[in-house]
Amino acid sequence: MNIENKDFNLLYLFSVLYEERSLTKASKRLNLSQPALSHKLNKLRDEFSDQLFVRTGRGLSPTPKADQMALEVCGLVKSIEQFYQQTKDQDFFNKPDNIHIFTTDFIELLILPELIKRVRKMAPKVKIITRNTGGGLPLDAFEQGKCDIAIAGFYQDLPNHYYRQNLAEYQFHVLYYKNNPHCQTQLDLETYINSQHVVTSLTGDLNGVVDKTLAKMGRSREVIAGASSFLVLPHVIRNSTLMLTCLTPIARHATSLYNDLACQPPPLNLPTVQMEQVWHPRTQTDPLRKWIRSQIKEIFETIKIT
Repeated sequence: MNIENKDFNLLYLFSVLYEERSLTKASKRLNLSQPALSHKLNKLRDEFSDQLFVRTGRGLSPTPKADQMALEVCGLVKSIEQFYQQTKDQDFFNKPDNIHIFTTDFIELLILPELIKRVRKMAPKVKIITRNTGGGLPLDAFEQGKCDIAIAGFYQDLPNHYYRQNLAEYQFHVLYYKNNPHCQTQLDLETYINSQHVVTSLTGDLNGVVDKTLAKMGRSREVIAGASSFLVLPHVIRNSTLMLTCLTPIARHATSLYNDLACQPPPLNLPTVQMEQVWHPRTQTDPLRKWIRSQIKEIFETIKIT
């Protein structure tokens, strides 16, 4: 096929529309007026003899043909972007920028000391700004360009054009006050169920992974409080008979801070939690953000959980 008469800008238009799913957002990103964008979209539809993107109440919805094309077209566009990026000045370490990371206080504790130290050394004009990710993926912040990376262990139903990378896999431990009379020996299921518990809840829902696991066994426990922080509740259970089932690194951190706290594995089989970092396609080839993601991955690899 002769490609000299093909308009490759239409492929870029396709990738932007597929990522944004909105004519308004795409027009801003492409710096085009709505009529100009509509004209180009019509050319794109004629080129591939398909509607490709259909208006819905929530924006644009890709047709089956668009979904079939997306992986290859978006891959081609990213490769071309990367080619041009490599021909530019790569001195991104000396340019001012802000990196916005949405995560939890637990992840901040794990990575911020080392990440900030590395950024100060290599990219002193770059600022790291973290925000609470809440109970789910910050889709609006991603789409508005206000989030560069999101890190947590509970993201579900990611858009298929987003990127994700596994960082670590953590188990659960039960944290308790050392003088708790119910925990002087190995914790059994009946003692665990008959105790009172506190939980971390970023959404206000007290029915967490432990409760769902117990429900499958036809059992339940008493949860008397929930907090939005992963790091506050270890303080709450001191000098009490309350229990906190939390990720192993949180339990280890608490016992290292307070010698009156102890932990042991839970008396039931709980699923592990996979920590991951997620980012929008628009930042996939950005050299600074690519470097930041690599540093986060390295930092997680150096964290030792004993």
